[in-house]
Amino acid sequence: MHGHFHHGKQQHWPQADSVEDFHRNLAAVRRRIAAACARAGRDPASVRLLPVSKTVPEERIRLAYAAGCRELGENKVQEAGRKWEAMADLADLRWSVIGHLQTNKARLVARFAAEFQALDSLRVAEALDRRLQAEGRALDVFIQVNTSGEASKFGLAPQDAQAFLAHLPAFPALRVRGLMTLAVFSADIARVRACFVLLRELRERLRQEAPTGIALEELSMGMSGDYEVAIEEGATVVRVGQAIFGARATPDSFYWPPPSSPTDKEEP
Repeated sequence: MHGHFHHGKQQHWPQADSVEDFHRNLAAVRRRIAAACARAGRDPASVRLLPVSKTVPEERIRLAYAAGCRELGENKVQEAGRKWEAMADLADLRWSVIGHLQTNKARLVARFAAEFQALDSLRVAEALDRRLQAEGRALDVFIQVNTSGEASKFGLAPQDAQAFLAHLPAFPALRVRGLMTLAVFSADIARVRACFVLLRELRERLRQEAPTGIALEELSMGMSGDYEVAIEEGATVVRVGQAIFGARATPDSFYWPPPSSPTDKEEP
């Protein structure tokens, strides 16, 4: 894929330490988005770049803001909440929670997030809706689907998505925008592409019988290593961290913990 497919390998993404670095990295990503759109016959304006700032400290996020970033994706709710509080002076910064949510963290998400991309349980939907109504807020949400079939990934099984959607009109503070997935972590581009194709085809099927008021316009898929393939397959949101901020020391498994891991036990 044009020599730039980097799944699963630690990358040579240089850390951005100045506003100029961020301008350069953002411009490079936008060029690649535009090229992928050109190959797919799509308008680059139809793809939203969501910079992912997990593990990045406040002072470097402020540099990214100075370079034009106005929305940021975070996996861990407490990390995102701390950053939101620290950067409350940046009033136009939108926070997107893109990682798994435990019910006991719903209150925090309802306070500050503009978007939640990992909805895959009715318990979480109910908790979020209740907290949002108390706050007088609404929240854009994406339904996370497990397209790789890996036990280590969160998300609904594709065959369960339709029944799940049918319940969502009961939660009026949740504005359903579309579907989200994580592709298999593999250097095999065909296996990665298959995950994106599955999400797009699922979205087309679900659209036919989606409940009134449930929009499925968006497909959030693709990260630093595979966002160009995702765009070729219809992504409308790409979640890009390392290609903008630089390589992370922490492995992705730390930020996408497997469902069976002790980190996911529901706390009271």
